[in-house]
Amino acid sequence: MIIRGIQKVTLLDYPGKVACTLFTGGCNFRCPFCQNSELVLCPKAVDEIPMSDIFAYLNKRKGLLDGVCITGGEPLLEGDIEAFIREVRSLGYLIKLDTNGYLPDKLEHLISCKLLDYVAMDIKSCRENYALVAGLPGLDISRIEKSIELLKKSGIPHEFRTTVVHELHTAEDMRKIGLWLAGEERYYIQKFADSGEILCPGLSAPTDEELASFLEAVKPYIPSVSLRGV
Repeated sequence: MIIRGIQKVTLLDYPGKVACTLFTGGCNFRCPFCQNSELVLCPKAVDEIPMSDIFAYLNKRKGLLDGVCITGGEPLLEGDIEAFIREVRSLGYLIKLDTNGYLPDKLEHLISCKLLDYVAMDIKSCRENYALVAGLPGLDISRIEKSIELLKKSGIPHEFRTTVVHELHTAEDMRKIGLWLAGEERYYIQKFADSGEILCPGLSAPTDEELASFLEAVKPYIPSVSLRGV
């Protein structure tokens, strides 16, 4: 397991918990709006944090932090993620996983081993536009569908979320996502913000009017839908 970034304390990444966030490098998607372009394209250019440092920090913060968020990149690309999670859990921490859902078999294994306490899965767009927005020609949408169904049936607290971009998302796209995820308790629409290091410069955030139309498009299917990043 290679960790290339750490946010030592967060009140936002793990709902209702005080946590730290660990960043892995590399991703199997190329979302044009990705905020972590260096981690995705050139992970080896980002210094690796020694595992001894990670666990020294986690040991020191026992009783002060509730959980550890593992994000990326795409964490499920890490071959030894199971062993890493087991070691973190042995210290008494809850585990939140962020994933794009494109490796459903690995997700299913971690779920079956009861190693995850919360999962956040990105929903890039509606089925028809998924490959475009994920930056992956030839994307196999059945993998995404399998991960969605796994989480729905898992009994694990989870959320789905879509980062919306003016150039990439429409109210009709959002209506189709709402229909796809109908009945879910936690679905968040996240407003894109340009960090200055996105994969494809020139993209912009939706207007307030667009965001309002996105919410209205989803609400008939997921009444609890809400906005983040506004």
